Amino acid sequence: MYEDMVTARLYEERLQEEYMEGKRPGFDISAGEVPGELHLAAGQEAAAVGVCHHLRDDDTVTAPHRPHHVAIAKGVDLKRMTAEIFGRETGLCHGKGGHMHLFDPDVNFACSGIIAQGCPPAVGAGMAAKKRNTDSVAVAYLGEGAIDQGGFLESLNMASVHDLPVVFVIEDNDWAISMPKERVTSPQDGSARADGFDMHGVRVDSDDARAVYEAGAEAVGRARDGNGPTVLEVQVHRRMGHFMGDPETYRPEEDQERAAERDSIERLAADMREFGIDDEELEEIRDRAAERVDEAVTWAKQQPLPEPEAAHDHVFTNPPSGVTDEEPEFSDAGAAAGGDD
Repeated sequence: MYEDMVTARLYEERLQEEYMEGKRPGFDISAGEVPGELHLAAGQEAAAVGVCHHLRDDDTVTAPHRPHHVAIAKGVDLKRMTAEIFGRETGLCHGKGGHMHLFDPDVNFACSGIIAQGCPPAVGAGMAAKKRNTDSVAVAYLGEGAIDQGGFLESLNMASVHDLPVVFVIEDNDWAISMPKERVTSPQDGSARADGFDMHGVRVDSDDARAVYEAGAEAVGRARDGNGPTVLEVQVHRRMGHFMGDPETYRPEEDQERAAERDSIERLAADMREFGIDDEELEEIRDRAAERVDEAVTWAKQQPLPEPEAAHDHVFTNPPSGVTDEEPEFSDAGAAAGGDD
């Protein structure tokens, strides 16, 4: 857990440096090696490892637009994920998805930039596991600002009605983009959403990896044993802005300072020292993580960019009449239903 948390933190700090290359002096979101937006999750690592370290490759995880720590904890290929973020052909999605749309079928991981979008697919994965009579589970990560979305609430309802093996993990980082959560959401405890759907709900009030691990064990175990879904909310702390380049003028300076002081990585390191892990071993872990991050970034930047004509690959198309030489074919069922396309 500690190694994954350190890897995630070092990875995002490195991405922060790489992202800003070429984007100054005036912030140009389209410039540099990493085009587009970048949302970093530094300070939220405990929520990822505490749950994902109970999972197997055949378990499904969906993440939101702040996904790297969850991806690392689930075992996503770091090199190919980095290549995707840099828009390279060898990336997880051939450089077409970017950091908010990662997909690794080898470990059943996906994420999306659409708020609460991962909840319905996680419910679908849970339903598939139940119909196939397997003990696989699904986990959907979302932010506290997403718990009012219809996709989340409808997913809770379906998971409850069908008693599905799904865990909904709410990462409460206090800020729904630029709004403090108390201005946009009631109740303040997001796990209370479970009460309206007759399912188990629990909140971990601190980003303590050990506490999250214990709560995650119960939630994942309940799902795997066929005892239904859980809503698990974890208090985390966003150390950076909503996105890279966010001036954070909405955020009091003291809140940023508090977030920096509450470091779940240092807390876990202190726990490990109490159990006899010395600083030399902790340093070895950090060195290993740093080497892995550097290797992934170096490799990704050496990879080729997609060819322009590849933009037409891996897409769904429905060309209008006249674009192709072939006339469209319609099924009898469609004709009977009165459909003409």
